[in-house]
Formats: sequence, structure tokens, C-alpha cells
Amino acid sequence: MIIALVSLLPLLQQNHDRSPLPPSLERVLNKVATRIQQQPQLLESKNLQRLHRGRDHNGGPIRLYLTDDEGKVLNSKRVSRGFRRFQLMAEEANQPISHQFRDELIFGPYTFDVNGKNYQLFGRLPDNHPRPWFFFFADNKLLTAGLAILLSGFLCGLLAWYLGKPLRSLKLSANALARGDLANRVDAATASRRDEMGQLAVAFNGMADAIETMVNNQQRLMGDISHELRTPLTRLQLSLALARKKGQHSTELDRIEYEALQQEALISELLTLSRVRLNATEKRLTAELTETLSQVLDDAEFEAEQQGKQLHINIDESICFEHLPKTLSRAIENLLRNAIRYAEENVYIESKQTKHRVSIVVKDDGPGLAEEELDAIFTPFYRPDSSRDRESGGWGLGLAITQAAIYAHNGQIAATNQQPHGLVVTIDLPTQLSTL
Repeated sequence: MIIALVSLLPLLQQNHDRSPLPPSLERVLNKVATRIQQQPQLLESKNLQRLHRGRDHNGGPIRLYLTDDEGKVLNSKRVSRGFRRFQLMAEEANQPISHQFRDELIFGPYTFDVNGKNYQLFGRLPDNHPRPWFFFFADNKLLTAGLAILLSGFLCGLLAWYLGKPLRSLKLSANALARGDLANRVDAATASRRDEMGQLAVAFNGMADAIETMVNNQQRLMGDISHELRTPLTRLQLSLALARKKGQHSTELDRIEYEALQQEALISELLTLSRVRLNATEKRLTAELTETLSQVLDDAEFEAEQQGKQLHINIDESICFEHLPKTLSRAIENLLRNAIRYAEENVYIESKQTKHRVSIVVKDDGPGLAEEELDAIFTPFYRPDSSRDRESGGWGLGLAITQAAIYAHNGQIAATNQQPHGLVVTIDLPTQLSTL
């Protein structure tokens, strides 16, 4: 559009400045031509200068140009560039015209003959009529090109912003969905657009609804199955207790009792994971972090002491924010137990609070993990190669429960290795919980 407007400026200017020769100016040229026809001696070189100046119909000064049939100016040696341009315009128009230049009006030609030779007469008036403001751009082409580039860049920037804003919203929602925030949706402003972006946002929200429903149903199914498994397991344990009471003892019964206890622990972990992922009915509270973790830290200190290790606690007692106490306690408990299990001598837990975030860091001086395992450890039933045995590695649900608990707070959790060795787990939590 801008290129088209700039291209039309010369045509608009030409149509505005060029017009047929007015009768008043034609009479001026006719009067001079008649005089030359009546006095042919004026065409002699010594008299031509007398034809250089004249008066218009209002008595104002006028400059005259007399040309032969080849277009050569006879009565002046200095001819302006504007006059040469006007000669070409008049030749193209093939009729007498007038044209308004920036500070002069040139008109003609008036054709006449003297002694069988054709002559043309032109006039020039010092005239400066106001023109529309946009003709300024036609006279200043470099400035016009620069302004056109700036305006085009501004319009393209607006267009890019208009198209990029819904894409950014879709990207944020997709990333949130990938992190496990199944309740996240594209904002209503994007979804209500009536273009393809709006249709894409509606389709994305529909997909997110279906995924959330499917995952929640899966979690409920896991919880229901785990709960139902407890009934035959309880009967099995009751039967074992009755057999013990009757004095029945054997290696097989001991093995059955051990496996039953393992199954009970596994089912308990599965139920905990299901409840945390479904954000079951725990009440949100605004409480101090030290108060929430008091019992967990006491138990962790005792456990570390029993293993000949030391737990270093650096948590500011002023840290207070909205959270789910039991859920957060379980998450930190799992992290501390893992850190104590694999640490050589020292385990550290520290926390700090900013205006809108709370950061909790748990680190140990153990062997750390392979880089490819740093994300996988939060996957249910995943156990690193160093933790394959049941006694030390469990079922691989502890860190999955921790991750689900942090996601229930709309937070983030990540594991990294530290130098020279050891594992660092960083938790980042918002100070205010949104509606879950």
C-alpha cells in the first residue's frame, strides 16, 4: 500500500499542477505573437532581447521565450531546467498547457508563423501557489523513501506483534502442559479471536481438556486399584497372623509375610502418588516453612546421625507463604532421605524467599548421577543403576511423589550435579497458590 501511494504521488502532482492553457494567458501570448507578425524585424538578433520581458493581463512582469521549429530558444542564452522539462510536457500533451512548478508558472506554447517559418511562444510567471502537503514527499524522494521504510517497519512490527502474541500464549500453555500443569489453558482473549489463531487456540484447549480428563481418570483408576488391592492383602496378613498364633512357623510363611509387607508399602506409595497428583482435599495454609518442616527435619537429623552423617540446615525462620503443608512435607522428606542415603558425610538444606518466589535447595556430597538420569529420576518406577536393589532403591516412586507435590504448588523441581561430586535438587515455589 505504501509503495502504491508513493508511486502515485508523481501522477497526482502532475494532474494537480498541469492544466489546459487559461484564456487570459493565451491572450497574452497571442498579443505578443501578433506584434511579432506585424513587426518581423523583431526577429532580428539585435532586437530579440526586446522580446525577453513583457507584462501579463494584470500588468505583472512576465518572461517570454521564443523558439523555432526545432525547439531552440532564440531570445535567451540561459534557459532553466524547468523550462526544458515544460517543453517535453507540452510536446507530450500536444496542446497548449500551463504547469505549476515549485516557484514559477510556465505556460504555452502559442504557435504562429512569420514569413513561412513556424515559431512557438512560451511564458513564465514568478508564481508560488500553495500545494497539498503530500506533494512535499514527491519533491524530496530520499526523505520519502526513508519515511516509507520506517512506516513499513512500524506496520510490519505491529503485524508481527498481532500474529506473535497468540503464538506466545500457545507456546506458554504448551510448555505448561508438558511440565504437567494439566489445568493450564490458552487465555480467553486468544481463544475468542475470529481468525485461524483463535481456531487453533480453541482446538488446543479442547485437546488439553481431553488430556486432563484422561490423565485424571488414569490416576483415579490407579488409586481405586491400589485401594482395592488392600482388601485381599489385609486378608492375607490376617491369615498369616492366625497361622502364627497357631504356632505355625516356616521359611515359606516368613517369605510370604515379607512380600506382603512389601506389597503393603508399594500400595501405600501408589495411593500417596495418586492423591498428590489429583490434588486431593488438603487445605491450603499460609504458614512458616520451618513450622511445616519441623518434624521432617528432626527425623532427618536423627536418621543422618544414625548413619554417621551430618545434616546442615539453613532455613530462614521468616519465610512464610501459602502452601499445602502435608504435601510439601512429604516432598522434602523424600529428598532428604535420598540425600542422606547416598551422601558420604554431609547433606545440606537451605531456603530463601524473594517477593514472589520461595527457593528450597537440597544437596549432598554423594556420587551424583549420570547426566541422562537427572530428568528420568522423577519418572514413576524409575531407579538409577546405582539403586537397583530393592532395599536401597525402593520402587522408584519417592521422587515421582516429590515432583507431583511440587507441581501441585505450581512450582518447578530440577536436579543437577555439582563439582567435584554430589547431587543438587532445586525447588522453586510461588508464594501464592492459584486455584488448582
